[in-house]
Amino acid sequence: MQITIFNTPILTPCLRLLARLLLKLHGWRVVADERALKLKKYVLLAAPHTSNWDGYFFILAALKLKVNPQWMGKDKLFPFPIGGVVRWFGGIPVDRSKANNLVDATINQYNTREELIIGIPPEGTRGKAERWKTGFYHIARGAAVPVVCGFIDFAKKEAGLGPVMEMGENLAKELARFGEYYANKVGRYPNDYTPPV
Repeated sequence: MQITIFNTPILTPCLRLLARLLLKLHGWRVVADERALKLKKYVLLAAPHTSNWDGYFFILAALKLKVNPQWMGKDKLFPFPIGGVVRWFGGIPVDRSKANNLVDATINQYNTREELIIGIPPEGTRGKAERWKTGFYHIARGAAVPVVCGFIDFAKKEAGLGPVMEMGENLAKELARFGEYYANKVGRYPNDYTPPV
């Protein structure tokens, strides 16, 4: 298991206390679906993703909720010497220039581990996109794991884990369900949010 900010012995309990303090100072609340807190393996959506501040509040929320998410980022975010630090924050480098099958590789990771939570921003960017990328759906279906709706809501100053959703065979129907859930979640820059449908 990769050692991250969320599971480092001795240090993580101290960081959890700091996270609670920072959330209180910012006036933010963390909420979670109880079912999500009991799961060991799932795909974690991170939406809406419109700002670098999303990561900051997401980390604070994850520390408070005692979950250990990892996330995938372009390999340019992992240069020497800071690559180790980025990995410690849960990062998994991805070389997007190679024609490798990221969905299959991620499914294999789920199949070989007893615990794995990978956070995926379905918009694929902080700016406005044409539509959600659907890799998360194919990963969840291929690995037979549910999707948990992680969220950031700047209007309500809330972050956390929403409902647990099992993925059916109809992609359009599933995207409509996500669209309904995220419709009232407001990113830091609302005009940059890309809805799933």
